[in-house]
Amino acid sequence: MKKESIISSYIELTKPRITALVLVTTTLGFYLGGEGINSFSLLCSLLIGAWLVCAGSSTLNHYLEREFDSKMTRTKNRPIPSGKIPPTHALNFGILCTLLGLFMLYVTVNILTAFLSLLTTFLYVLVYTPMKRVSWLNTTVGAIPGAIPPLGGWAAATGTLNFDAGVLFLILFLWQHPHFYAIAWMFKEDYARGGFKMLPIVDPDGQRTFKQVLMYSIALIPISLIPAVTGLSGPIYFVGTLMAGLWLLGISRKFIRSASVANARHLLKATVIYLPLLLLLIVVDAQF
Repeated sequence: MKKESIISSYIELTKPRITALVLVTTTLGFYLGGEGINSFSLLCSLLIGAWLVCAGSSTLNHYLEREFDSKMTRTKNRPIPSGKIPPTHALNFGILCTLLGLFMLYVTVNILTAFLSLLTTFLYVLVYTPMKRVSWLNTTVGAIPGAIPPLGGWAAATGTLNFDAGVLFLILFLWQHPHFYAIAWMFKEDYARGGFKMLPIVDPDGQRTFKQVLMYSIALIPISLIPAVTGLSGPIYFVGTLMAGLWLLGISRKFIRSASVANARHLLKATVIYLPLLLLLIVVDAQF
């Protein structure tokens, strides 16, 4: 195999899109916790450490799910099931990245940030990953490590956590449900072939899935407005977030009424737009 192909395969193991989202939300927590970026060197150390831990965790997820990925159409060409990367090499790479990242965060940032990254890895790799084959509640459990990155950024900037940091966690936690339920609905047959207990698989008619999507889409609206109430953000954020939340709820209801894969895809796209928009509103509001 060509060197370029090997490098691209290792990059794929790190799940670049998920890692990018982690780095963005980590930076957001750092920015809001410190009321601006007061130390670029500290931010760089934080992002490098967070990237290493996230890359390592993602690689370990690939390793643990290699057998199941080989049965699914959308994942059978991933580096390990396709034979591009030997499983032991991926395992060693994942462990090395994770340990290096944790060590860097502990030495150059602080122990709380390192602990939050360790907790994220534990929940993602050793709880969420095996739970996907046991219970449909894996989506909710998996949303916990997915919502921790802004806490890590906040802890890096302040050395502590508070109510506002918890609100950031809740926003990200709630947002992940319509996002991942849309994905699960789109690929439910594929997930079934892989042996994953996603909600749309154990709920063929979709009624429980639709209730979950509606419940979390509604809950996201008031929770996302709390930063404007506590003073973390202001009126620009409030108005923009309210409109974005109502828009996302409308897309969710359209999916629920139709139960179509096409509208599940529309919901997925809406969630992908919603989160960066929310983050942009926070940053823009902070400038006024």
